[in-house]
Amino acid sequence: MGTILKQEKFLLLAVIATFFAYFYEHQLLSNGNTIALIAGIALVGFIICASLRVAHHAELLAEKVGDPYGTMILTLSAVLVEVVILAIMMSNEPSPTLVRDTIYSAVMLDINGILGLAALMGGLKHGEQSYNDDSARSYSVMILTAMAVSMVVPEFIPEGKWKLYSAFTIGAMILLYALFLRMQVGPHSYFFSYNYPDKKRRKGEAEEAHEPVNLTRSIATLVFGVVVIGALAEVMSKTVDLGLEGSGAPPVMTAILVAAISAAPEILTALRAALANRMQSVVNIALGASLSTVILTVP
Repeated sequence: MGTILKQEKFLLLAVIATFFAYFYEHQLLSNGNTIALIAGIALVGFIICASLRVAHHAELLAEKVGDPYGTMILTLSAVLVEVVILAIMMSNEPSPTLVRDTIYSAVMLDINGILGLAALMGGLKHGEQSYNDDSARSYSVMILTAMAVSMVVPEFIPEGKWKLYSAFTIGAMILLYALFLRMQVGPHSYFFSYNYPDKKRRKGEAEEAHEPVNLTRSIATLVFGVVVIGALAEVMSKTVDLGLEGSGAPPVMTAILVAAISAAPEILTALRAALANRMQSVVNIALGASLSTVILTVP
């Protein structure tokens, strides 16, 4: 038991912070904007602590099942965190542009941040890194299609047709994701994998094979971590909204914050993969997260 608590110290800190946040919520919201903003920033830190543990156990599950299922688990866990935070923040103070701005921010962070930073760090260490470019092309086509259907075309839809087009958009996103999942696990699954030289693969495996995978514990911790994140996000959204009130900060700041929280574990996972010379995993994580963010958040 002590070993488990030591391993999950970040999640334990987040749980303790949750109790304190709910107990002192009234005081945090009644002592002015500065105190509220400081509390909000602290809660963001605890949310990132919990999301790191969620990402860690998602990564363990991903290693257990292998690609392409592993990448699906990693990206879906990150998107789940993002959707939970968005849903709670919008329930406190509805914002018609929060989801749109968060999606744009997440896609930019995933592609420019995760993919760019990982490619830079991996390139500096290993030089040119190989991957299956069929995966990048497949992801790019799906991302552009989903973004066009959900973000661009609505600008040209008459206001009276919005409800009808919303229903069409939901159906289109579900269909696109179903087609993409079929590609990932069906006849074209080889698009999303790359056979590395045996020497590099053994080296990577030797570095990563330290922690045994307990499926029950990993799944339970992942679910519990998402619940903790949701609880923290409820108080965090109130304190951040109050802290930014009257500060002149643009509304998109909240969207960038949500995107950064959900992307933080992915960035660390992708960097580890890049430094281990596994560029295919980086591409799958970065572009897969972008696609999942658009297709799953919009509905």
